[in-house]
Amino acid sequence: MTLLAILIGTLVAGIGSVWLAAWLSFGVVSRYTQHMLSLAAGALLATAFLHLLPEAFEAGVSPQALFLTLLLGLVFFFLLDKAELWHHGHEHHHGHGGDHANDHANDHAHDHHGHAHHHHAHGERSAGHWAVLAGDSVHCFGDGILIASAFMADVQLGAIASLAVLAHEVPHHMGDLVVLRQGSSNRQAAVLKVSMAGAITALGGAVGYVLVDALHGALPYFLVVASSSFIYVALADLIPQLQKRLSAKETAAQVIWLVGGMAMVMAVSQLAHPG
Repeated sequence: MTLLAILIGTLVAGIGSVWLAAWLSFGVVSRYTQHMLSLAAGALLATAFLHLLPEAFEAGVSPQALFLTLLLGLVFFFLLDKAELWHHGHEHHHGHGGDHANDHANDHAHDHHGHAHHHHAHGERSAGHWAVLAGDSVHCFGDGILIASAFMADVQLGAIASLAVLAHEVPHHMGDLVVLRQGSSNRQAAVLKVSMAGAITALGGAVGYVLVDALHGALPYFLVVASSSFIYVALADLIPQLQKRLSAKETAAQVIWLVGGMAMVMAVSQLAHPG
């Protein structure tokens, strides 16, 4: 019975938060798509620095070990990003290697350059997709263990924990959806991918039910790895897209939405964890 309650609670928290974030992102604020990058960057940074990392460092684990995990996580997601971009470039090279080996090479040079530029831009927009999904999966797995721990202590506490996780996941899932929508108009695919990551919460709950004591000590490391993915995506993918010459009014709007994303996470975390 406890396991069933854990599975229901984790699915509601993991997938419900994604669907709520999708409704907000694609419904209420979808008209502000240009500002959603700023909102996403703020939400991801605030989730990492104001929620996940403090919780990890409060666990009593050596700060050096956690900082090393954070550093290795950033390097890992950098390498993952490079592998993704290399794959796109390698695929393009083999798919169009013969374009210049014909009698009309000069006629096609401009078109090839334009296609290469488009392809490169697509690769840049794809940067961070896998980092977001990997970080989300690790984060959700950790959330599942936390929810399982709460349910095993008390069913009512588990229900409260599930609602708290649902609430504090919404802001950064909104950021995830913005990242995954880069270069694609397929909302359903983005929601499906993030929902699959959210479903990992149930896996974490099931594993936590069996191995809650053994995995409890690893939770700080899960939190730090998830933090590294959100920090990397915000600083390496989203923020650079905001670094362009804009008018004072447009720059002010960028900053407002960036701070708004941070404030949203802070407000939700405060409501979920009063005091």
